[in-house]
This record gives sequence, C-alpha cells and structure tokens, in this order.
Amino acid sequence: WYRIGQVIGTEARGVYNNGQAEGLTFWAPNINVFRDPRWGRGQETPGEDPTMTGKYAAVFVRGVQGYAISGAINSSDLEASACCKHFTAYDLENWKGVTRFAFDAKVTEQDLADTYNPPFKSCVEDGGASGIMCSYNRVNGVPTCADHNLLSKTARGDWSFNGYITSDCDAVAIIHDVQGYAKAPEDAVADVLKAGMDVNCGGYIQTHGVSAYQQGKITGEDIDRALRNLFAIRMRLGLFNGNPKYNRYGNIRADQVCKKEHQDLALQAAQDGIVLLKNDAGALPLSKSKVSSVAVIGPNGNNASLLLGNYFGPPCISVTPFQALQGYVKDATFVQGCNAAVCNVSNIGEAVHAASSADYVVLFMGLDQNQEREEVDRLELGLPGMQESLVNKVADAAKKPVILVLLCGGPVDVTFAKNNPKIGAIVWAGYPGQAGGIAIAQVLFGEHNPGEILFHPTLSNSWRLS
Repeated sequence: WYRIGQVIGTEARGVYNNGQAEGLTFWAPNINVFRDPRWGRGQETPGEDPTMTGKYAAVFVRGVQGYAISGAINSSDLEASACCKHFTAYDLENWKGVTRFAFDAKVTEQDLADTYNPPFKSCVEDGGASGIMCSYNRVNGVPTCADHNLLSKTARGDWSFNGYITSDCDAVAIIHDVQGYAKAPEDAVADVLKAGMDVNCGGYIQTHGVSAYQQGKITGEDIDRALRNLFAIRMRLGLFNGNPKYNRYGNIRADQVCKKEHQDLALQAAQDGIVLLKNDAGALPLSKSKVSSVAVIGPNGNNASLLLGNYFGPPCISVTPFQALQGYVKDATFVQGCNAAVCNVSNIGEAVHAASSADYVVLFMGLDQNQEREEVDRLELGLPGMQESLVNKVADAAKKPVILVLLCGGPVDVTFAKNNPKIGAIVWAGYPGQAGGIAIAQVLFGEHNPGEILFHPTLSNSWRLS
C-alpha cells in the first residue's frame, strides 16, 4: 500500500514537472467502511475492517505525500496531496429510490467511534493527510459538510488535522436543494463555512457566497480561514515557487511514468489481491506441459478495461486474461458466452461447444461497472442474468472440472459453484488493474501462489437488509 502510494506521488510529480498537470491534489483514498456488500463503491475501499482500513489509509497517504512509511513527519513539504474521503458513514449510492444525496445515516455515537471514524482518525494522525472530503449524506439528521462537531471539533480539534476540507461535488447544493436542511441557499453556504469546510466542489458557494456575505450570514473571517487552509496546502506543494524543475521535487521527470519498477509493482499488487476460494482434487495449478488446449469463456475474459474497476488512469499496458493465457497455451479459444456481465443475451450453445472441444476450460464471470460503481448499488448478490446457467452448462459439457475466475469488486454468491463437483476451482481476482490478466494466468499456472483471505465476507444471496 505504501509503495503504491509512493508511485502515485512520484508519477504525479513527474507529470506536473513536465507541464502536463495543473495541480497535485488527489482525492484519494476512499476509506469508508465496506459494511453493506451491495454498495457500488465498495470496490474502491480496503474492506469491512476499520482497523485494516485505518492502517491502509495511513501508509497510502504517507506514500503519496512523500513521507517515510512510519515515524515522525518532520517536513511540511508535500510531494502530492492526499485527501481521505468520504467523512463519514457513507456507504449507499441508490437503494430502492433512496439516493446518497438524501440519505440520513442513523449511527450511534458508539458505532461512529468504533467503526466509521477510526479510519479517518488514522489517516490524519498516523498518515498526516493534507485533505479531507466530507460526504453527501447526513448523519443523524445533520449534513456532514455542515457538521461543526465533525469537521472542527473532531477532525481539527481532537485529531489536530492541518489541511483543507472539501465537499464532495455539489454536496453543498443538496443541503438546501435536496435535503431541505438549509432554508435558503445562503444558509447552506453559511452552514458549511461555519462548520469548518473550506472548499466547495461545485459552483454553489461561488453563486450564493456574495449574497450570504451581504446578508451577514458569513463573515470575512469565515472566508479568510477557508482560503488560508486551501492556500497553505498549495504552498506546501510548492505551487508558488516558480519553475517546478528547480524546486525540491524538481528532479522527478516524466520518464518516471510507467517505468519498469512501477509496472512490476502493479503486477505484484494484482498477484497479491487474487484469492483461491476452491481447489478440489488439485484442479490448480495447471501444467504447461499437460494443457494442450484451453477454452476461455465468459464476458470478462477478453476485455482489458474490465480489469480496471472505476476511477483509473490510462494503463501502461493492456493485456486481457485471454491474451495472457495464450502465452501459456498455443491452442486457446475465446467465446464470450454473454453480451456483457449483465448477461441478458447469451450464446450458451457456442460456449458449450467450445468447452466440449477443449482440454481445459476457464470461465471469466462476475460483475462490471454497470452492476457496481458510483451511483449504482446492487439489489442482490448473485451472478447477474444468465451467468449461473452458462457456468453450469459449460461445466456439464467440459471434459474436466472447469476453473471459475470472478472479476468483481463486491462479493458474489457462488454457492452453486462451490457445491458443483464439475467446477474444480474458484478464483476471486477483484478488479486487478493493468497487470491483472498476466497475474491471473500466473496464478492459474502455478507461478504465483494466490491468497486465502478476502477483504469482504462471502454471503448467500438470501442475505437481506432493509
């Protein structure tokens, strides 16, 4: 995690120093606790454990900002600026008509202290984060961006936070326009500035700030404080120090982007994120010398963009799982089987024929960004559409027990596959990034040992929350 943060900070500086970026602030990491497995943005987080999420937050932020992995932070300079989000108790996008903009999270003081806030506390106290983003939702009736107790008393007071606090985009507008918490737009502006928020992502304060000032709802000191917090970070980044090539981080060049060591780290991260869920009768690893042909089947098998999840930059390389497996087996065939992960249109017959003709079968199923992402939650945990039927029919037709690889951020219920003796192995790969196809192939052929612990629970599709 620390090394990944380091690469992000270094590559950001390289791009900035080359004149290809206007700023160096990153609104990451997402450290909300992944409590509901149907949440569309769970894929962005380290999981359901507040302690692990806090440790992740601290070292990732240290890496991005150019600090040592541990110990005292003795410099105010920033290689890049990290922002921990979304503060706090945010894990809903759109659930049965309830949107994140209107959602009011009812959280006890104990649960807030034990579950939702510890990652942010660690991000600030242990990581030295220079930014915090308040969330869209309310907590016990109060919008987080308008909560003085949360932003000023807790973050700045109790944790000694020294940085800027930004809203999520248009989170100030919804305080009046959606939530009705503020009676007038000017009240929304006053609520957030007096609570301790500094930056509005959106144009609401720009539109209504002057009238809020004229009406006496905000003061010059409210504005000055916000500007001080914002410009202090820009100064710590060296944005006012002239030509960046002659400043502290000026020796970092654009050739740092996609350098071999960074791509090697992307591969290691992908490898270490893969988890073996089932392996009956030694189905894995496969043997190069014994696999004469392989059928790769499934909507996630030959599209490199599906390896990336959401919120990603342009990858340095683009290798699909099918392309990677072609490097191990010359006689490799790909059949999509479904139109996409939604799998409402299928060609099971073609998939069955390919499976019955090959020595081995690897199925690439799971989810994509149409099932889970920002603004999209899932209603259930099963594989979408006709995926389960496709898997079972391919398994029935195959000569040997098939291998099922799951590409998804949140958990999926594959109890059917666990109990099917014709499915020899199940591998969870998440959204493994640019090197994911290579990493999966290496795991399948025994060149890397997969992990054994998921970052989220495996739950039955019968599990429900109201």
